Amino acid sequence: MTLSISKAFDFSASHVLSGLPDDHKCTRLHGHSYRVRVELWGDVDEHGLLIEFGQLDWLRDYIAANLDHRHLNDVLTFNPTAELISSWLADVVRSWILDRPEADRVNAIAIGVAEGRMTWATTQLTM
Repeated sequence: MTLSISKAFDFSASHVLSGLPDDHKCTRLHGHSYRVRVELWGDVDEHGLLIEFGQLDWLRDYIAANLDHRHLNDVLTFNPTAELISSWLADVVRSWILDRPEADRVNAIAIGVAEGRMTWATTQLTM
């Protein structure tokens, strides 16, 4: 049976976006209360699990250590848009999954990044 599980984590950070018109509001220093949602798609094991939810807590710790209460322009090597942050985190999660015993059951991942309650940027990767 193919299904998905997901878990969300929050962090706060500031950024400035480059490449926009000078009068665009996002070219000024500002911050967000971000939400990251990791979603895994795949086949369940004999116990009915794709992966235990608690095994995803490493991503909360990774986000806390690398992004939380940081100025994203100082810690990321790219223009810190929600779209590019979701792509970067998707690569981080894919690398983690490939080292897991459950890797053969996971066939897709999605990472969503929200800068507020109403907007999401999502990257989907096939494993």
